[in-house]
Amino acid sequence: MEQLTIFDSIAELEKRLKPYVARRQEIELLLSDPKVLADSSQTQGLSKEYKDITTMLQMIEEYKQIDKDIRETKELKTAAEEDEIKEMAEKELERLEKRNRELQYSILYFLVPKDPAWKSNCIIEIRAAAGGEESAIFAADLFRMYTKYIEKKKLRYEILSSRPSDLSGLKEIIFSVEGDSAFRYYRFESGVHRVQRVPVTEASGRLHTSTVTVAVLPEPTEIELKIDPQDLKVDVFRAGGHGGQHVNVTDSAVRITHIPTGVVVSCQDERSQLKNKVRAMKILRARILKIKRAEEQKKLGDQRRSQIGSGDRAEKIRTYNFPQNRVTDHRIGLSIHNLIEILEGNLDFVTQPLEAAEITEALKTV
Repeated sequence: MEQLTIFDSIAELEKRLKPYVARRQEIELLLSDPKVLADSSQTQGLSKEYKDITTMLQMIEEYKQIDKDIRETKELKTAAEEDEIKEMAEKELERLEKRNRELQYSILYFLVPKDPAWKSNCIIEIRAAAGGEESAIFAADLFRMYTKYIEKKKLRYEILSSRPSDLSGLKEIIFSVEGDSAFRYYRFESGVHRVQRVPVTEASGRLHTSTVTVAVLPEPTEIELKIDPQDLKVDVFRAGGHGGQHVNVTDSAVRITHIPTGVVVSCQDERSQLKNKVRAMKILRARILKIKRAEEQKKLGDQRRSQIGSGDRAEKIRTYNFPQNRVTDHRIGLSIHNLIEILEGNLDFVTQPLEAAEITEALKTV
């Protein structure tokens, strides 16, 4: 993992802590007030805030001790004459620095104001773009990477819609991710992913470059987004397929059009028309929320580009270079030489430095 840097000194860190120390004292007084205790919802909220602040302050104390231990261990290693002691100091230093990075990351995450959407479920849409069949194969690789990451984070997923390609790839797949902070873990994946490798479809062994687009949409709640049924046009049709005994001979596929925005979603994976409609509505709601948020940002003067773009090779956020075993995230100039491990679902190697960079930038305005 890349080294994180959050504060220039312990003194700066303690300066940042003063408001939290004061707030904890304030909460202690509030929780001794009978009027506050009579309100169970207020008491519950204050108790959680108190616990969170206390946990963070305890991490700060551990961070300060680790910082001291690292300095002392480095001095011991430098002064040691015996190889055995130097080796022991090196191993201890490795352990301390690993814990130091973990604490820095946790402290960073606590201090920054958080977008409420970070806690929400999300919907991920993966589509093959430039590169033909190789692009579809890599779309399947990304889907596998994301599902393995889901397992590591103890989340859940459900496939909402999919279109396979001829060689076990995916032209498109849409799936929901549910669980605590699902959107937080996947929010950096939106954009164009570029792969450089020799495709299985390439007989001459030439290196190819292909792209896949990914969109990650926070899933809205009923309260957050209400859709008038009168604004929807629902069509049913016969699902397509490759034939065989399981070919669908009923009108179970569903296409829903949101008339005010023009958003259209189709689902045909399930044999049940009702299940396809439920899945289509789930995708529709997320896409409409994305449009709604974009409009709100535009009113605030934020002319951000679309998550996906056109899928052109130039509009990339990340490159997966197989010959060099390298993953490069172009947004923060991060290059990591463990591509296979990342594709096995160890996405924290990329997402944690991205989140740390985002939080560090946000702290400048706090």
